[in-house]
Amino acid sequence: MRLDRRRLNGVAEHGISILVTLFGLLILTFVIGRIMPTDPVRAIVGEDATREVYENVYRQLGLDKPMWQQFLLYLRDVATFDFGTSIRTGQPVLSDIARVLPATIELATFAIVIGAGLGAPLGVIAAVNKDKWQDQLIRVISLMGHSMPIFWTGMIALLIFYAGLGWVGGSGRMSQFYIGMVPERTNFLLIDSAIAGQWDVFRSALNHIILPASLLGYSSSAYITRMTRSFMLDQINQEYITTARVKGLSRRQTIWRHAFGNIRVQLVTIVALAYGALLEGAVLIETVFAWPGFGQYLTSNLMIGDMNAVMTCVLIVGVIFIGLNILSDILYRVFDPRTR
Repeated sequence: MRLDRRRLNGVAEHGISILVTLFGLLILTFVIGRIMPTDPVRAIVGEDATREVYENVYRQLGLDKPMWQQFLLYLRDVATFDFGTSIRTGQPVLSDIARVLPATIELATFAIVIGAGLGAPLGVIAAVNKDKWQDQLIRVISLMGHSMPIFWTGMIALLIFYAGLGWVGGSGRMSQFYIGMVPERTNFLLIDSAIAGQWDVFRSALNHIILPASLLGYSSSAYITRMTRSFMLDQINQEYITTARVKGLSRRQTIWRHAFGNIRVQLVTIVALAYGALLEGAVLIETVFAWPGFGQYLTSNLMIGDMNAVMTCVLIVGVIFIGLNILSDILYRVFDPRTR
């Protein structure tokens, strides 16, 4: 009974912290929308609008009301999933985001698979061979991935692997020839083309996503490698590793089963944060590769002062990070029974 009450208290505290975080996020997005050096009314009516038209739209947007009333109206709109209409597209902002976000999720998912699949093993190898040539080489590779500007590596990679060697596709999500051939059911191009049985489109989409996902994955793997190395060095110096070796366990078993097994919980957080960073930070790579995703949508609307779209994008980025943290907490309990 006491255990059940403790669990209920824990769930309640967790729920309250999530609500407080969401409320803080709403305040932040509202403030951003008010302090941005753009005039949302002028963005709607244009530079040549009369004073009367300007004031009518000003009142329609509720900007003539006190700030606290504007915030309450904003909360009401968010609660009813009414995020307004995009000035640039003329469509509801939520519909626009539902159309472009899957492209970024597809790209970021491929990238994090590459980043984690490359970064974790390299971090382990670097830790096991501390200060040896393997460690030095991996640290140099990681430093390069972390330091090189992603837009520069994107352009160089396009010149080499697309224009020069022709190994991968160019800009966009697929070749122009295949545009419109696949019904947009989920807006995930690889899934939609597979459902439709359009395997030529599937191959074209896969060919186009490989290069930008690899560059993003290489960038995130640098961070994952460094953190994995740090976590592993801490575990390797623990007494239980020495005990395991004395008992006759092989070096491979000691490192991968025991030491790596004990850093999985920490890696979950690192990978989740890296994935969130890819979702909201793929702006430059989407621009270089003309990838019609969330980052490009946010940038283009920011340039014209479309605050409905910008505020909604900022809010969604925050919700994504909150969701990833919740997922991390759940995975903690899966990987580490002591946290249940």
